[in-house]
Amino acid sequence: MRDFYGTTLKSSLMLGTANYPSPEVLAETFREANASVATVSLRRERGDGPEFWDLVSSLGVHVLPNTAGCYSAQEAITTAHMAREYFQTDWIKLEVIGNRRTLQPDPFGLLEAAKALCQEGFKVFPYTTEDQVLAERLVEAGCRVLMPWASPIGSGRGIMNPYALEQLRLAFPDIPLVVDAGLGLPSHAAQAMEMGYDAVLLNTAVAESQNPVNMGRAFAKATEAGRLAAASGPIGVRKKAKPSTPEQGKAEL
Repeated sequence: MRDFYGTTLKSSLMLGTANYPSPEVLAETFREANASVATVSLRRERGDGPEFWDLVSSLGVHVLPNTAGCYSAQEAITTAHMAREYFQTDWIKLEVIGNRRTLQPDPFGLLEAAKALCQEGFKVFPYTTEDQVLAERLVEAGCRVLMPWASPIGSGRGIMNPYALEQLRLAFPDIPLVVDAGLGLPSHAAQAMEMGYDAVLLNTAVAESQNPVNMGRAFAKATEAGRLAAASGPIGVRKKAKPSTPEQGKAEL
């Protein structure tokens, strides 16, 4: 497993904590999925009260607060400060949304907030697009993890631009990369891991499925399968067929 700001995670699956049918289902899903990280919104925590934080604390996973719902750099920075104080962690999933319909990150606000938070000692996990130039600027700002989207949050569309994600992986071989947002099926997670990504983060596909616990299990197996496939050296795509049966020993007629 890749090192995330000095922390080695137990699995490559990160899960959100919103929209589960009950706290009991949330807890069981995390256990069965062997998730390593729980993302938590400061706004959700303050709305649901201390019992929700007690539940998240009992999961035995790393907590990654996020700045979900922020539409400016200053709003995200302020939320990050509040989250660090509340959750007692320097980890922050940085979201600065630029479009209300697609929930696409605002590249300018994201970079501005990332620079400020990295300078203040935050360990920033930026939710970004697959744009390589923006990724370079985020790394220059001090980000040691990148979290490019697969497709819009909650869309379930899977990986819209596999070429761009593959190029991002090639461009940043030493930076942990997490595919975040838009995954809808376990096969989408396997595809991301097969590309050599270090983890996937999702919420809606599990929490809003008809059976979150089973779906969590499915994503866990798919993520592990994709990781093993990438590590095993897949053959890649060929332009023509290659017979698997040798010519030697062929009957002569």
